[in-house]
Amino acid sequence: MALWDRLKDSATTMQGQLVAKKNELKSGAFRDASMAMCALVAAADGSIDASERQRVASLIATNEVLKNFPADDLQARFNDYCQKLTADFDFGKVSVMQTIGKVQKKPTEARAVIQIGIVIGGADGDFDKTEQAVVREACFALGINPAEFDL
Repeated sequence: MALWDRLKDSATTMQGQLVAKKNELKSGAFRDASMAMCALVAAADGSIDASERQRVASLIATNEVLKNFPADDLQARFNDYCQKLTADFDFGKVSVMQTIGKVQKKPTEARAVIQIGIVIGGADGDFDKTEQAVVREACFALGINPAEFDL
């Protein structure tokens, strides 16, 4: 099986796991950490171009689990995190990682945030090394072994 096919299957499996836990994923901390993760994956290479931002925003709007929250609220939070990362990537990354870390004490939410990062990163069929690296860093921020997600 080609890497792309494995990636697509993995993202589909993770999305299914997220939907199964949808009713447990309604906290504000989860919402914020998820949007921070989406922005971090979008900015993994140090910049976010307009087409990438639009693609991620579209994925956020259509993600079944994230429908627990108003779309315009998610969009505003995603844009805010993107702005922090584009203004100063290193400083913005510290802030975004702190937001992600706020779900550390809730294992279901923490794992769901990592899964969302993987789903977003793999949505274009190419979960590249920079995207994998930022999701791996988020695992460490959450106290999760990256190997649990093949990172």
